[in-house]
Amino acid sequence: MMKPSINPTSPLRFAPGEIVATLGVDALLRVHNISPLSLLARHLSGDWGEVCAEDAQANERALLTGGRLLSVYTVVGEKCYVITEAGKPRTVTTILLASEY
Repeated sequence: MMKPSINPTSPLRFAPGEIVATLGVDALLRVHNISPLSLLARHLSGDWGEVCAEDAQANERALLTGGRLLSVYTVVGEKCYVITEAGKPRTVTTILLASEY
């Protein structure tokens, strides 16, 4: 079981805009007493989690171009996505279960 942690020394690499979460991921995190902020902190610091190398490179490019950012984390056996929509400025970051995508 993964219990993500917040690393207070990791600088934020971008602003998330409005932060929202789906009902499914909210329920999963509540049942296992995991703060959604732990996933968000990893995402905002550029820890993309379990994305493939190509997606990690795409995220790094997107930091410069304003493209979409995707992180993938496994939480208690469930894949969770954190997606920040494209834009300058970025307007929304969504935390959701992969099954809700």
